[in-house]
Amino acid sequence: MQFHHHGYVSGDPRILPASGTGLDRPADLPDQIDVLIVGSGPAGMLLAAQMSQYPSVTTRLVERRAGRLAIGQADGIQARSVETFQAFGFAERIVAEAFQLRAMHFWTPDADDPSKIVRTSRAEDDPHHVSEFPHMIVNQARVLDYFAEAAAHGPARVTPDYGWEFVTLEVDDEGEFPVRVTLKRSAGDYEGDERVVRAKYVVGCDGARSAVRESIGCKHVGDVSAHAWGVMDVLAVTDFPDIRTKCAIQSHEEGSILLIPREGGYLFRMYVDLGEVPADDHGKIRQTPLDEIIAKANRILSPYTLDVRNVAWHSVYEVGHRVTDRFDDVPVELIGQRDPRVFIAGDACHTHSAKAGQGMNVSMQDGFNLGWKLGQVLEGRSPASLLATYSGERQVIAQNLIDFDKEWSTLMAKKPEEFDSPTALAEFYTATAEFPAGFMTQYTPSTITGEATHQELAAGFPIGKRFKSAGVTRVADAVEMHLGHHHRADGRWRIYAFADAPAAGEASALTNWAEWMATSADSPVARFTPAGADIDSVFDVKVVYQQRYEDVEIGRVPDVFLPRVGPFQLIDYEKVYAVDPKTDDFFEARGIDRGGALVVVRPDQYVAHVLPLTARGELTEFFAGNMLSQQPAPALQPTA
Repeated sequence: MQFHHHGYVSGDPRILPASGTGLDRPADLPDQIDVLIVGSGPAGMLLAAQMSQYPSVTTRLVERRAGRLAIGQADGIQARSVETFQAFGFAERIVAEAFQLRAMHFWTPDADDPSKIVRTSRAEDDPHHVSEFPHMIVNQARVLDYFAEAAAHGPARVTPDYGWEFVTLEVDDEGEFPVRVTLKRSAGDYEGDERVVRAKYVVGCDGARSAVRESIGCKHVGDVSAHAWGVMDVLAVTDFPDIRTKCAIQSHEEGSILLIPREGGYLFRMYVDLGEVPADDHGKIRQTPLDEIIAKANRILSPYTLDVRNVAWHSVYEVGHRVTDRFDDVPVELIGQRDPRVFIAGDACHTHSAKAGQGMNVSMQDGFNLGWKLGQVLEGRSPASLLATYSGERQVIAQNLIDFDKEWSTLMAKKPEEFDSPTALAEFYTATAEFPAGFMTQYTPSTITGEATHQELAAGFPIGKRFKSAGVTRVADAVEMHLGHHHRADGRWRIYAFADAPAAGEASALTNWAEWMATSADSPVARFTPAGADIDSVFDVKVVYQQRYEDVEIGRVPDVFLPRVGPFQLIDYEKVYAVDPKTDDFFEARGIDRGGALVVVRPDQYVAHVLPLTARGELTEFFAGNMLSQQPAPALQPTA
């Protein structure tokens, strides 16, 4: 964490100084809003936290509830989400209170006595070691609390406006604030009162029954399977030996249970198979009494027993697999002809079963994908056409999720005798672990994701996939750390320069590139950094040397990696790294060419490009495709 560069900070450094719209922020909704977020679920709260980093933007979040969520339905946190929490500054705190999933056990009917279940296999939760962060369980309400804190502590001081329900919206053809939004008081002294606000952009994060989705004519495509599950968070006494381990439990005749231990050491969740739903059920299955769900769980667990002492929350649901045809308000026939003004995210555009632990995780990545794009456009750093990439990227990811979840939920509902072997479910879980962990997302080439022309220079950083961190040593203070952990959700692009063989200060491709970046009018830093802003306000440029830290002389490192920032123009020493001798050599671990390479990373932590150190024009051209020049226009020459 870096602070003091604007003067001595004596309080909590996580609370950034208020600025711009965060100063004297009005308690009441203003008539004109730059970004109106509807709904305070995972997508909405992450988006609010991201937009709080843009104090020039007026952001408001409306929520129909009267206050914060007390208990959430979602609880599974995949490793990709913990990487995201790291970017927002609270990964360590939430990991400390969460339950960490390290293994999954599989139970099937005893071959000698099918009326009883026996443990048949165990699987490591992350067999591929795709992240340094854990897969964990924590209540959705706590996740929202942490994002709410990040939003309130950002320069724009974004806090939810509770007690406002979205009614409808209309998009005008012109005007600075073209979206006309009708809201209604849903709680408080003026409940039922309506008012109209105008917005530049609206983001519907208002759940599976999204009114924002309906208002822009988007359609949910998919179906509901004829299978129901009872889910309950309980405190209970049991003789089942794996009660504190994630388990898939299949009985001979009574169906299945997915058991998930919860944070705190005592609470656990059970998804209890309620069986096939008759075609003429008309929703009656959703009225299944809690006692019936508990009795069914006991029959599945035989010969073990479950004595439920307290139920924190329970529900019944039918598995639905739906994805919306588009994620913004631009009709298919007008894509490329006009820019979007209204977006949907999270459950508003994709719904699926809860058992793969994807809903909250994918929803947060929706918000992360959209937030920095809105910020860049509203700050005048990118054209509005950038916003079309949100639907283009996330709709494909949602469909991939639906396809995976169909397969997983179908397997969970199968009878034991329908599998080829007792270990078939465990083998599927192990083989596909990288997908639910959140690491199979790969964005295709676009204005913000380059072609894989030079992928061989950094094979361990596939273009379009998330930046997979590894260990380095920070040269200035010998701190051993993960390179990616310095990536904050501050809207900046990262450019990692992996040095060629010569040492710092010696003639090299890196030295020449660094000189060009710092001094040339054609470099991205010169062309796309606003006048008067810190030199690293748009591009966070870092270097990783092949030498150990004691062999890198900080005084010989090029100036672009030692920028002067803040009102006192202090030197930032936290952009210079060396390989960590106690871990695998970074260059070896991530397949970095010894001749050096550039790895460009988007503000949402996805690799945007891999280029050689000599690719100067190509680097600037890439950013020219998604950014607006910040250089002053040349003066007009007088005519003769």
